[in-house]
Amino acid sequence: MDTVIVAFENPALCRRFSDLLESTGTARCLTCRSGDQVRRLLSKQTAYCAICSPHLTDGPAEWLCEDLPPVCSLLLVGPQHMLDACGNQDVFKLPTPIRKEEALNTVRMLLQFGRRMERYLRPRRSGADQELVDRAKALIIERKGLSEEEAHRLLQRRSMDSQTRMSQTARLVISELELSQEE
Repeated sequence: MDTVIVAFENPALCRRFSDLLESTGTARCLTCRSGDQVRRLLSKQTAYCAICSPHLTDGPAEWLCEDLPPVCSLLLVGPQHMLDACGNQDVFKLPTPIRKEEALNTVRMLLQFGRRMERYLRPRRSGADQELVDRAKALIIERKGLSEEEAHRLLQRRSMDSQTRMSQTARLVISELELSQEE
């Protein structure tokens, strides 16, 4: 289950919002009251969304925006006039009063956005690892007569079955195919 940070000055509002998200299975919530606490929580674990009132105990919540990791969105929940005071275009805003469905759908959308961003930002294979994978595919194509796509799927399947990284599987396949060539 995804983690969300819920930060409101008012502890009762904080609890109500986190109860809504947790009771519907939308997210696991970590609650706090200040921007500093949000920053500390984010330094310890991944959260795709921080839901805050426009003002926290240590200042405006929009100040958090610059400190959030790229996969974490900031959602401000509060009266329209307070949301209008926030000029940051990267902040999502949800005016009160809100319906439960509207709150849940907004949070689900931000969680989905965070997961997609995480996949996009995830580091790719290093050059050396990619060379191993390419070499293994070339050997598979040459020795087994498969297409490039089929060779890739074969490597992928072996990697998943053995629960190893693709580069480790490629190294093993290269060893096996080079050994069988010598015999």
